[in-house]
Amino acid sequence: MTEDVNVSGQESGAAPDQPAVKAEEKQADEAEEKKENGGHGRGEEEAAAAAAAGKADPTEDEFVHPEGGWGWVVMLASMWCNGSVFGIQNAFGILYVSLLKEFGSEDDKDLQFKTAWVGSLSMGMIFFCSPIVSVFTDLLGCRITAVGGAAVGLVGLLASSFIKSLGPLYFTYGVVFACGCSFAYQPSLVILGHYFKRRLGLVNGIVTAGSSIFTVSLPPLLSRLLADIGLQNTLRVMCVFMFVLMLAGLTYKPLLPQSVSSSKSAGRCAAFRRVFNVQIWRSLGYRIWAFGIPAALYGYFVPYVHLMKHVEERFGTDANKEVLLMCIGITSGVGRLIFGRVADYVPGVYKVYLQVTSFLVIGLMSMMIPLCHIFGGLIVVCLLMGLFDGCFICIMAPIAFELVGSQNVSQAIGFLLGMMSVPMTIGPPIAGFLRDRLKSYDVAFYLAGIPPIIGGAMLCLIPWVEQREKRKQQKKNDEDAAHAMLDNTPGPLGDMEKNKSPESVI
Repeated sequence: MTEDVNVSGQESGAAPDQPAVKAEEKQADEAEEKKENGGHGRGEEEAAAAAAAGKADPTEDEFVHPEGGWGWVVMLASMWCNGSVFGIQNAFGILYVSLLKEFGSEDDKDLQFKTAWVGSLSMGMIFFCSPIVSVFTDLLGCRITAVGGAAVGLVGLLASSFIKSLGPLYFTYGVVFACGCSFAYQPSLVILGHYFKRRLGLVNGIVTAGSSIFTVSLPPLLSRLLADIGLQNTLRVMCVFMFVLMLAGLTYKPLLPQSVSSSKSAGRCAAFRRVFNVQIWRSLGYRIWAFGIPAALYGYFVPYVHLMKHVEERFGTDANKEVLLMCIGITSGVGRLIFGRVADYVPGVYKVYLQVTSFLVIGLMSMMIPLCHIFGGLIVVCLLMGLFDGCFICIMAPIAFELVGSQNVSQAIGFLLGMMSVPMTIGPPIAGFLRDRLKSYDVAFYLAGIPPIIGGAMLCLIPWVEQREKRKQQKKNDEDAAHAMLDNTPGPLGDMEKNKSPESVI
């Protein structure tokens, strides 16, 4: 009935019975087409083709992103999420020094190694849980997943404040708190794609700048709190950030329509696709990206954990070591804003070259840390490291949208972050182990600079691979169009094409 009204509304100058005739002819054509396609209509065929290519559903093109409105509130909430989650993680170097004093013993030869596992396990678990988080995000939505995750993080952080030894912190801070942060963090990336498309790069830059603001402000705040009220009470004060994060998650109202492929399919296969989206792995470009990024991150988190202790050993305990984390945080925020905006002007998957550049600079700067024998040189290194750290972070979501489309981006980001968990976890403990054995951080920082250079080189293949896949798809589309044209051609040529048997084609 609705289609008849719409057709008659468009054909207001036609005869009264003309719309009905056209509607019947259209239904007959669709039925014939569905019969010829083996029971599938054109819409289902297009959806299947899009899913097979690992891209977005055709309905995505019909959806108009608000590019603002309530989206600005969502952006601010996501900004708080990035800040509270990664600001706390990046400031672990301050907590690390306090943990060494609180639970350490001078007779323990593996003290650096054991203590580093608390922060390293926490950062690693945030990424390790991401594939599971993506499933919950698809099934329950961004809002429920984010609020529930923030609540779990609050419980883990509060429980950590009552711990009196290092061992239980592995569970309360390294597992429970980190898992809650993971469930709160990933929906903050996915929800932005519901409100922004044209401005997505800029918005991601602003959102990820939240962690930079917290990275700048938390080190002096935590240092003051640790000196005045101690480690346990400082952890309780930090619980306030997680409570506000629960409130921020309530703003995540979804807008994107459910894809045709998921709404029209049924049965066990459809349920399996919602839980484990295998379509994203059909994109060779995504596979290279999903393995190249983790390869670059084996040394990424090492400076955030060990730089404070390295400064104490080289420049003395009175050195203003907190200023280094502030330098990283400030330039990281600037980098996210600048490169987030630049990414909007870089077409398609060529955005990945920005990540390649960032990895090369981060690797070189990590190798430069042991060479800095004056504090000013270390400040310059941290400024450059932070600038390109911001570049790497802010364009991660835009690249994922380019490689797999918005309908698949949740699990695409989830699997990537999950694979990032391994290098993010084992890097700092290895650096601590080298320090305990060699009595210096120099070798650890030299080795930490190698993986980013290797991983960045791998990512250079993605634009070439994506262009090759586009050429293949274009060639296939041209061939299909040519066959369709011959099928619709009247006369002997069209009849000849229709009457071709498989044997004659072979």
